[in-house]
Amino acid sequence: MILKQLRISRHLSQEQLAQMSGLSTRTIQRIESGHKASVESLKCLAAVLDVEVATLNEQTFVIDKHALDWHTLPLWLRSWFGFSMLHMHPTRRVVKRIEVVSHVTGFLFCLLGFVSEAALAGGLIMLVTAYWFYFLTWQGDRYGIWFDAPADGEPAAP
Repeated sequence: MILKQLRISRHLSQEQLAQMSGLSTRTIQRIESGHKASVESLKCLAAVLDVEVATLNEQTFVIDKHALDWHTLPLWLRSWFGFSMLHMHPTRRVVKRIEVVSHVTGFLFCLLGFVSEAALAGGLIMLVTAYWFYFLTWQGDRYGIWFDAPADGEPAAP
């Protein structure tokens, strides 16, 4: 179900969505975690999110590049997340892995910088890359434009 992606893309918290739909926060949490929702709950959520009930039962969320929200994003951000034309779908999980690997290798190469200046330069480049991917993750969370749903146990986007 794509409820979480729809909620995040509209910059709503679970509490806000619960209040707007007349459902409890716990019900929203259960539905987002994959539990079955009643038809009445789906109708309430669909009305608040301005989507069809069938849309809430979809399993994937793809960016509609013709939607007004997509065109209001900064050009560099649309370019970064627009890799879907090349069938390269950036996912939050992959971006976070790149960030972690860049941080670890960056710090290791900076330690090797005591021996070699080239290693120090490489370490600094890797750290800059890590912070760039951290920034991209933050922007993706902020605008709710990830192509995948977070896996179970993965932290939710703010």
